[in-house]
Amino acid sequence: MSKTILITGAGSGFGEAAGIGLAQKGHDVIATAQISPQVAALRRKAAELGLSNLRVEKLDLFDSYDVARAHTWEVDVLWNNAGLGESGPVSEIPLDLVRRNYEVNVFLPLTLTQGFLKKWVMSKKPAKIVFTSSMGGLFTPANWGVYVSTKHALESIAEAMQQELAACGIKVQTINPGAYYTGYNETMADTAFRWLDDANNFTKRADLRKAFDNFLEAPNGHLDAQEMIDCMIEIVPADTGKFRNVVPKDTEEMLKAHQLAAWENQI
Repeated sequence: MSKTILITGAGSGFGEAAGIGLAQKGHDVIATAQISPQVAALRRKAAELGLSNLRVEKLDLFDSYDVARAHTWEVDVLWNNAGLGESGPVSEIPLDLVRRNYEVNVFLPLTLTQGFLKKWVMSKKPAKIVFTSSMGGLFTPANWGVYVSTKHALESIAEAMQQELAACGIKVQTINPGAYYTGYNETMADTAFRWLDDANNFTKRADLRKAFDNFLEAPNGHLDAQEMIDCMIEIVPADTGKFRNVVPKDTEEMLKAHQLAAWENQI
């Protein structure tokens, strides 16, 4: 059955590719991007592909007027995909960057979601919320702690919502991508170097750069993003499925083993 799907953060990466794929599958997609150049570029792409059912709109989650306008749209699925990543050691990262990461990844999606939920519950409309979480929502590698802690928060929010909204006919899911190559992780790794200073920080730039390079150059650190995109196209509009969706399977098994081992972790 065709759905009307609102996607945030569709100006690039997974959101853009899956938005196009969902429209090609026959769904009515409202693909939103934060800035006007991304909107214009995706509108051109939709026109070139002949996708009249791919509507592209500006939605800056920091802009209360954009958000109020979005709340007037009638949709069946809200896919909270927009996100921001800050890297670097939790022990030294400036707190204003931590707050901003939580604002973008947690508070703003929750604001958008609550507006739709109120409308849906009041009108008794069955609907669906999807959050793009991460493999990092289920474990914490060193030097990525701030970003993945926002995804841990999304996991808890989504799990609570699933229980709170089940009686209202509103479904909730998370999607947890592994280390797929979209450029997101690589550019996130660069963010720490705009504040890290060898004269002021005990974490040294060369050491952190080496740690990031080793992490990203691992054999499973550059997976083909098309696998995840294909899964998103199936998961997002579906009426049934798992609450948590970790892809690929190898990453799911690694996370299960990590969570089990956590019970024996020693200080």
